[in-house]
Amino acid sequence: QLVESGGGLVQAGGSLRLSCAVSGLTFSSYNVGWFRQAPGKDREFVAAISWRGDYTGYTDSVKGRFTISRDNTNNTVFVQMNSLKPEDTAVYYCAAEPATFGTSRNPGTYRYWGQGTQVTVAS
Repeated sequence: QLVESGGGLVQAGGSLRLSCAVSGLTFSSYNVGWFRQAPGKDREFVAAISWRGDYTGYTDSVKGRFTISRDNTNNTVFVQMNSLKPEDTAVYYCAAEPATFGTSRNPGTYRYWGQGTQVTVAS
């Protein structure tokens, strides 16, 4: 089970920290990714972190603004989102894929998904 939290309404330029609490899995055997879906758009990759936390990947539009991290002791993955823009508005989902070399940006490789948390950035 993956449960997201930390979404909300923020002004442009503000920050939010999303959390993804994972249970029922051997957490250290999974890479974890964040995806987002805006109304009328496809789900898109945002960021991912490898099972050991030694590899991270970001979509270009969030590089330098978002930081993904994980706490393998508490089975939680975070994404710190700074300098938020209205175009970051979406439902954000975390997902888990079996550990591989590197991480995937393809949502089809992720086996488990959370229910999502809404992020709204006001201009």
